[in-house]
Amino acid sequence: MHDVIVIGAGVAGMTAALNVLRGGKSVLVLESESFGGQVSFSPRVENVPSIKQISGSEFADNLFEQITDLGADVELEKVLKVEKQEDKTFVVTTDYGAHTAKAVILATGVKHRHIGVERELDLVGHGVSYCAVCDGAFYEGEEVALIGDANTALQYSLLLSNYCKKVYVLTLFDKFFADKILVDRLRRRDNVEIHHNLSLQEFLGEEELTGIRLKNTKDGTDFMVRCKGCFICIGQVPDNKAFENIVDLDRAGYIVSDESCTTKTDGVFVAGDCRTKKMRQITTAAADGATAAFLVNNYIDTL
Repeated sequence: MHDVIVIGAGVAGMTAALNVLRGGKSVLVLESESFGGQVSFSPRVENVPSIKQISGSEFADNLFEQITDLGADVELEKVLKVEKQEDKTFVVTTDYGAHTAKAVILATGVKHRHIGVERELDLVGHGVSYCAVCDGAFYEGEEVALIGDANTALQYSLLLSNYCKKVYVLTLFDKFFADKILVDRLRRRDNVEIHHNLSLQEFLGEEELTGIRLKNTKDGTDFMVRCKGCFICIGQVPDNKAFENIVDLDRAGYIVSDESCTTKTDGVFVAGDCRTKKMRQITTAAADGATAAFLVNNYIDTL
C-alpha cells in the first residue's frame, strides 16, 4: 500500500507527488497517456517565474525526473474507478489491476476538445490534428489551417509558421482571446493569413485531407481553404466521469472544488485543470498540486 495515489501526471499531479514525497510519504502516480499533460504539447513556455523560456516537453521531463529521483513510483495505467473502503483506505482499480492507498489526489487535467464536424475523427492522422508540437513537422513546406483563437492556438500557429509554407489562422469570432504579445508576433509573420468570423462546415478529401470549407458567420458565404493539414485548437474538456461516486461534478464535468483542493469525500483531494477554476495555467496547476499535497500529508498524519 502507498500513502498516496496521484491520478494524473501533468504539472499538478507531479507537483503534488513532489510535495508528498518531501513530506516523507510514499506515492504512486498513475497516468493513462503520457507524462507531462498539456504542457508537454506546448512549443514554448514563457510564463513561469525565473524561467525565461523553455519547451513544454523539457519542462515536463525535468519535473518527471525530479519526482522519480525522489522515489515516486509511476505506472502507465488508466484508472477505471476509485472506491473508499470501510477502513478509510482507497482501492484504485485500473485496466491492469488494483492499487491501495490511504488517500487520493485527482489531477486528471483536460483533453483536446473536438470540433464536431462530420469525418473529423476519420481524418485524424490523415490531415486532422490537435497537436502542432506532435504533428506540425509532417507538414513542412505545405499549406495548413489552424482553427482557434486563444493562447495555445496562437502558439501553435507561430510554431507552424516556422516550417510551413502558409498558415491560415481561422477564428469563429471577430477577435483573438489571447495575450497581446502573441497576437502581435503572429501578425508580423509574412506567411500567416488571419481570417475571423468563420465556422467550419466540412472536411474535404477522401482518404487524406485536401482542404476545408467554412461559412462566414456574418454574411453566410462559403470560405474555402486548400490545405493538407488542419489543426483544431478550440479548448479542452475534462474526463472525470469515473470519479462521480466520490466527487461532485459541475455541468461541464469539472470536479467541484476551490483553492482548498478538497472534495466531498474525506481523503480525496483535487488539483489542476480538472477542477472548477477561473485560471488554468502552469503556475496555478503547480499551486494546486502543492496545496493538495500539504493537505493530504496532514490528513494521513491524523489517521
